[in-house]
Parts: sequence; structure tokens; C-alpha cells
Amino acid sequence: MKKNLIFLCLIVIAGYILCCPTDAVTAAAKGLLLWYERVLPALLPFAILSNILIDSNYLHCLTRPLHKIVHPILPVSEAGSFVLLSGFLFGFPMGSKNCAALLKKGALSEKEAQILLSVTNNISPIFISGYILMQELKLPSLTLFTFLVLYLPPLAVGSFRLRKTDTTFSSQKKPASDTLMNFKIIDAGIMNGFETLTRLGGYIMMFSIIASMTGQLPLSQTGNALLAGLTEITNGIHVLISGSLPMRICYPLAMMFTAFGGLSGVAQTSSMIQGSGLSLKPYLKEKMLFSAMSALLAILVVKIVGL
Repeated sequence: MKKNLIFLCLIVIAGYILCCPTDAVTAAAKGLLLWYERVLPALLPFAILSNILIDSNYLHCLTRPLHKIVHPILPVSEAGSFVLLSGFLFGFPMGSKNCAALLKKGALSEKEAQILLSVTNNISPIFISGYILMQELKLPSLTLFTFLVLYLPPLAVGSFRLRKTDTTFSSQKKPASDTLMNFKIIDAGIMNGFETLTRLGGYIMMFSIIASMTGQLPLSQTGNALLAGLTEITNGIHVLISGSLPMRICYPLAMMFTAFGGLSGVAQTSSMIQGSGLSLKPYLKEKMLFSAMSALLAILVVKIVGL
């Protein structure tokens, strides 16, 4: 059933490209431009550095002092503190990528990795403040409120779940304790980083085309915005702002889209965790919970600031 659905979607996308080549090419160009200007320069350097640190076993030099700061707030393991740092500072999908990499290496337990997968896989602060608030919503004054709206739900739920989970574990696959640094590890880290970001570019482009295609459906402006936002957040927020909806409605919807990450984000996350043993179903459930919590908090912010 799943394979048939994917095949049907591919046929529909191919039909759209053939029937509406101008719109499809424009959407693909917008997706690739977003990837080139914002995603690639922001994530590629950190993706490369993460790969090198993990593969060379120098990661503990960073996580040891970091763990002392993070653990009183969120009871994670040493490796988990790095996943938190990468997920919240550098943004989606570094949280899922490093979660999967450290689980494969034996530095994280499966339970902790599954919790951190949904907790840390968030949109980066730079993208939120620069693109969403400043460029699209024109609400830079709400930066602090927005960070609380988007990051408080996963932190609160993550803290609750982690306190019920033993992050100290004994694994048959122990992480290597000796450190090693050479050009082979550096080259592998660079190539892996480029492969990861190229894959992300492909997903962003494809879902940009899908968002353009769904925009052709005979729906109301609110319906188009909801469908676009659940497909890919940048297109969804742009559709919201380009219409006549008041900001008191646009802001909560934009926060809901951002917290969920869109189906594009789900597909990218699935790509990052392949072969790690992590499950996408609990990730989806928790992201939907976070999006609902963020929407409610955003409505509260609207009432407080009087949008």
C-alpha cells in the first residue's frame, strides 16, 4: 500500500511538471535558491565538523564540559548533550542526523535517541528570527516570544520523558575510547557533509514543486495556506502572508507550521535516520503534539501583545 501511494505521488508530480512546466521550474528554482542561500551555508560547515568529531572520537572533549551545564536542565548523557546543542543551535535536520550517527556508534541508548530525535529536530534560531519573523511576518519584536513558543514545548516534554528514562546504559556496541585524526577521517567527514546537504536540497526542491502543485487546487485561501504549510513551511508561511488573513491568525498558523516542520521535514528526517533503528511513528506523534502546543502558546502571545 505504501509503495503504491509513493508511486502514485511520483506519477502525479511528473504529470504536473509536464502539464505546468513554467510553474514547476519556478517552484524548483525557489526551493534550490532557499537551499543555496540559507540551508547550505548554515548547515554544511557544522555537518562536516560533526562528522569529523564523531568519527575521530574527539567529541568527548566537547561533551564533557557541556554535559555539566546541560544535565541539570535536561538529564541527558554526554553524547545527548551534543545532540541537544546541535539540534537547538544549528537546527533541523542536524538533531536527527547526529542522533542517528551517535546511536549507530553506540554512544546513545535507543530510548534516549528516540526521545532526542523529536525534541532536538527543530528549526534553527537564525532561520526563525531572520527568515520567518523578519522577512515574512515582519515581526522582529516577537523574537523572544517566538523562541519560547517553539522551543518550550519540546524542552518541557523532553525533560519529562528523559527524567523517566535511564540515560546510563550498557550496550554491546561500545564507542571506541581512543582518538584518531587523519586526512582520511577529514575527507570522509567532508564528503558525508556534502552528501547530506545535497540530499536535503533534493527534498527541498521536490517539496517546493509539490507545494506549488497543491496551490493550484480550488481551495479557499486558508485551505491553500494550511495545505502548503503542512507540506513545506516556507511556502505555507508565504501563502499565509500573501493573502488577506489578519496577523492574529497568521502568527499562530505560522508557529504551528514551523513546530511541525512540514511533510518535507518528515521526509528529510526519515532520510537522516535510515539504518539507525529509530522509528518515525513516535517522532510524528510528538511533532504533532509540539505543533498543537506551539499554536496554543502563539494564541496566548497574540492576546498579550495585541496583534
